[in-house]
Amino acid sequence: MNTPKTKAGMIAIVGRPNVGKSTLTNALVGEKIAIVSSKPQTTRNRICAIVDREETQFVFLDTPGLHKARTRLGDYMVEVVHQSVSDVDAALLLVEPIPNVGAPEAELMAELKKRRIPTVLVINKIDTVEKEKLLSVIAAYTQDYQFAAVMPISAKKGDGVPDLLDLVEGYLPESPWLFPAGEVTDQPEAQVCAEIVREKLLLCLDKEVPHGTAVELTRFVEREDEVIECDATIYCEKESHKGIIIGKNGAMLKKISTLAREDMEKFMGTKIFLQTWVKVKANWRDNLNLIHNFGYREE
Repeated sequence: MNTPKTKAGMIAIVGRPNVGKSTLTNALVGEKIAIVSSKPQTTRNRICAIVDREETQFVFLDTPGLHKARTRLGDYMVEVVHQSVSDVDAALLLVEPIPNVGAPEAELMAELKKRRIPTVLVINKIDTVEKEKLLSVIAAYTQDYQFAAVMPISAKKGDGVPDLLDLVEGYLPESPWLFPAGEVTDQPEAQVCAEIVREKLLLCLDKEVPHGTAVELTRFVEREDEVIECDATIYCEKESHKGIIIGKNGAMLKKISTLAREDMEKFMGTKIFLQTWVKVKANWRDNLNLIHNFGYREE
């Protein structure tokens, strides 16, 4: 009997902040592995999302939004984007349905062209505009760049996502699978849970406060009764921010912790006992040692 030929490959998902890269990542996998918020620069690390379908394994790389860095953390995030397109089989340039090529898109298109990476122009959020308006978006992006294909989708609603998988499969080489069957991410469970806590900070807090936060899990232990004991320390940059995060009589911290615990339990499939603390680390986003300590380091 002939052994079926398998295919596998890596696909970078790139774009400016807040275009829906993490929403698309979760839609492709079929479960939540990347945190999502309406605030830009939510994703800080490259997130590996694995999709197994018949004889093909897709390895998607969800990347931070390309932006003009203002801190050392920002520099790190920009470098993650450039590293992520250095050795992939294909790329998805995710854009909003606006007929204008901005500086982040132009920079990404130039790099993808230089590396000769097959690139699909993925126009997201098509549920927010009339279909006729997509023609001008396509025209703006294809004027000076030859995309392998153009795919309109709504990552939030799932429209076009299965067709996108069908399309991407054509760019993947014959290869053994890169990860064991059934894995959905290479992120450690503790890291995913820490990111879930940070997502709730982004959800519950306004303005600059959530962007200056980081989350470190100092304890992540499964008891004999399968309950996971989790201690999370939230770091912020100012004493005033600490007060906002804790809230009056601890109400805000309790809300953040409750929302995080609920999502952590869904991800882990078991009960979570979560304790949270808040500490101040002034200007940590410009301190390389602290940036590395919080899990943001080059691979």
